[in-house]
Amino acid sequence: MATKHEQIIQHIISLEVGHKISVRQIAKELNVSDGTAYRAIKEAENQGLVSTIERVGTIRIERKKKENIEKLTFAEVVNIIDGQVLGGRDGLYKTLSKFVIGAMRLEAMMRYTEAGSLLIVGNRIKAHELALNEGAAVLITGGFDTEDHIKKLADEKELPIISTSYDSFTVAAMINRAIYDQLIKKEIIFVGDIATTLEETNYLKTKDTIENWYELNEKSGHSRFPIVDEKLRVIGMVSSKDIVGKDKNIVIDRVMSKKPLVVQSKTSLASVSHTMVWEGIEVIPVVDNSGRLKGVVSRQDVLKALQQIQRQPQVGETIDDIVSRNLRASGEEENVFETEVIPQMTNQLGTLSNGVFTSLITEASSRVLLQDRKADITIENLTIYFNKPVQIESILTIKPNVIDVGRVYAKIDVEVFSGHKLVGKGLIMAQLINR
Repeated sequence: MATKHEQIIQHIISLEVGHKISVRQIAKELNVSDGTAYRAIKEAENQGLVSTIERVGTIRIERKKKENIEKLTFAEVVNIIDGQVLGGRDGLYKTLSKFVIGAMRLEAMMRYTEAGSLLIVGNRIKAHELALNEGAAVLITGGFDTEDHIKKLADEKELPIISTSYDSFTVAAMINRAIYDQLIKKEIIFVGDIATTLEETNYLKTKDTIENWYELNEKSGHSRFPIVDEKLRVIGMVSSKDIVGKDKNIVIDRVMSKKPLVVQSKTSLASVSHTMVWEGIEVIPVVDNSGRLKGVVSRQDVLKALQQIQRQPQVGETIDDIVSRNLRASGEEENVFETEVIPQMTNQLGTLSNGVFTSLITEASSRVLLQDRKADITIENLTIYFNKPVQIESILTIKPNVIDVGRVYAKIDVEVFSGHKLVGKGLIMAQLINR
């Protein structure tokens, strides 16, 4: 039987997109406490089911699929630019296809303004009206208001009209940055993207016997299963080594391994792969915040996803992407790399930032081990020594030296030169993930 928390989540999912939600309303309709309702609504927000806007409230929005993550809803725009909704609240759940800066004559502005877009404009009442009639939402900059008949039109069209104190170009930059951040997130794979669902997962209950393990083993071909209690909470794992040579009538909770490692849907692929290598396990249960089983993820799933990532082009560029793109092999020596310090790599003083320096030596080390051992690395320990500040436009030479390498671990010493001067060093202890 579903818990009250899960019942509330299911109730929210059943509501129409655009429906307004409140703690008091949920508590009254489902006969739960205000605290339970509040926690469930917050969980729904984390899952992308609702969005909360200051001075408006919480509304049901359409959960984004990963391929549509770069599209922002108008509700998200309100939160990004700290805006105030003047009208058209019922359209806040809609997504914008593009935004237009209205710094031109009305006729030219309307050529670019179309249904689903967002017109960013100042105190130009006629532009507000024309945009709404074209099916576009309006963002008024400079902290200006608009006339009552425009607000009424926005309500009729269910298109938001929003006001913000920022200027047009600042607002455009903020929205652009938010879309760019979403694109970067799109490239990050989480456990929830690759795990099997609960319906596809084989598991045993505490009162099942070893006989049941053999039946499930024959049916699925697997040998490692989660053990759950009556509320589907994961309390153990059982594998072939736990039951070998034991009586088939023994209850499974007497032979299982207790307090198993678990992950959540939002655990990153990199993190779960590290855990699997470090602990030497093949399958990890996926649970929700209350420890209830949601599915499982296997090492095979992880390796397949890692290979898929390497075949896909990156859309949103992070600092690590910039470092990787600019790092090139030196033609003079083997396992030596060069890069130029470009503006994106510097701090506010115009010198190479600590974070980028770390990325440079880890990327160079990773390439050396990938070339020599056909293995990726996961950093276990990293010690950095900065000798001198590095100026913008400097050419750096990075020399990784593999001190020790085994089946699972590697130790790498890295020296970084600017010209012939040593500017920094690093010592890396890393785990190897064989391809």
